[in-house]
Amino acid sequence: MTLSSNTPSPAHLGPRILGNVNWLGLWTLTGKETGRFIKVYAQTIVAPVITTLLFYLVFSLALGGSSRTIGDLPYMTFLAPGLIMMSMAQNAFANTSSSMVISKVQGNIVDVLMPPLSPMELTAGYTLGGIARGLAVGMVSVLVLALLMEIPVYDIGYMAYHAIMGSMMLALLGLIGGIWSNKFDHLAAVQNFIIMPATFLSGTFYTVDRLPEGWRFLCHLNPFFYMIDGFRYGFIGVSDGTLGTGLVVMAVINMLLITLAYKMIASGYKLKS
Repeated sequence: MTLSSNTPSPAHLGPRILGNVNWLGLWTLTGKETGRFIKVYAQTIVAPVITTLLFYLVFSLALGGSSRTIGDLPYMTFLAPGLIMMSMAQNAFANTSSSMVISKVQGNIVDVLMPPLSPMELTAGYTLGGIARGLAVGMVSVLVLALLMEIPVYDIGYMAYHAIMGSMMLALLGLIGGIWSNKFDHLAAVQNFIIMPATFLSGTFYTVDRLPEGWRFLCHLNPFFYMIDGFRYGFIGVSDGTLGTGLVVMAVINMLLITLAYKMIASGYKLKS
């Protein structure tokens, strides 16, 4: 029997050499996580943007925000970056946490664990999907709010850094929460008792300088504060905290969360049993 020209010769048959990083697998997992929210964009992008717009309109119209000021700034100019960052954070968390819990509840988590992907590649793939959703929601929110008000841009570097690092932090928290949760009730507890309070008590709607000293100290212990404060500085050039501290806090927190997520996946915690 003769081999056709299109048939691989025996010399070409064998295992694929992946190298130190399985780039194809990482790209595929990231594409899967990104494709999840793109296919249902009305729920994952449009709905959060509408929620952000409703917050803006309520503060502007019902609560008289259009006539208030924060220092020399109109209150609505101060508020807009916080609303955008809050929406980005919540959706980055939702992307990774829902993906992990759905896979565990449906029993198809094995389809992710069986391919030749290392724990770090799994961590990176899920996290990149969460970052992509957070940034997508943020960009659309900016475009929509720009139709209602003038969006200032003071320092695009700070804006981009905190958008990416903030989305990464919440994506990693979502991944960790999803691994820990056995069902959606557990995940709801994480979101309702940890994520939402930390987001709302981080200076999203107010300047922490107006808080009593004790509460102001607690706010400065909240990493969500530095996420929103640095992101807002990128727009308006005003911050409540120390900018250098915020840069370091975001980097350190993300490194710790990456390490924790990696160790949970590497050990198979609540994934292989």
